[in-house]
Amino acid sequence: MAVAVAGGIFFALDLALWNTAVLRTQAAVASILGNNTPVFVGIMSWIVFRRRPRASFWIGLALALAGCLGIIAADLRHHAGPAGSLSGDLLALTASVFFAGYLVTTERVRTSLDTLTFNTLSIAGSIATLLIVCLALRVPLSGYSAHTWWALIGLGLVSQLGAYYALVYALGHLPATITSVGLLAQVPGTALLAMLLLAEPLTALQVFGGVVVLAGIWVVNRE
Repeated sequence: MAVAVAGGIFFALDLALWNTAVLRTQAAVASILGNNTPVFVGIMSWIVFRRRPRASFWIGLALALAGCLGIIAADLRHHAGPAGSLSGDLLALTASVFFAGYLVTTERVRTSLDTLTFNTLSIAGSIATLLIVCLALRVPLSGYSAHTWWALIGLGLVSQLGAYYALVYALGHLPATITSVGLLAQVPGTALLAMLLLAEPLTALQVFGGVVVLAGIWVVNRE
């Protein structure tokens, strides 16, 4: 149980650091650095589980990361003016380390806890950690508009509760190495949704990058 709560703490720190990083550096740069999670998952799996990732993992990961870079390259060029701060870059990279810790912890605990129990303990750890962080930094917890509250509720129920319930379930059946690379599919998925919902143009480079990401995921899953 304590390990599940620790996983929630790792996840809370990931959220706090990455969302702060976006405010201090370019969003595209934060995305690139945040997507280094599979690299740290591979290293942690080697250390924690004594399970050395196969060559196919590193090859597939390299492909997937290259594809992600291709997808957000246009955003990098568009915001090539003022550079982001080094502190923001370091926060984004550190966030990916904590998210890797969350994935590895979840894989380990899921052998003895079911999805609902793990999520309950983990979310409790996340809520307590973020509350402490907000109080320590004097972040306001009230005074927001009704529109903002509804947006936060939607994010909590869909992006967090729903998505991470599915993620925890997956980690009960797949190793964190495969799962972490599979999560990179959110990059081309986001670009596709932006085209459908926000009418943002989808360039040929982004389409090619999406194909490369999927190819990298396929290579990793061949393990």
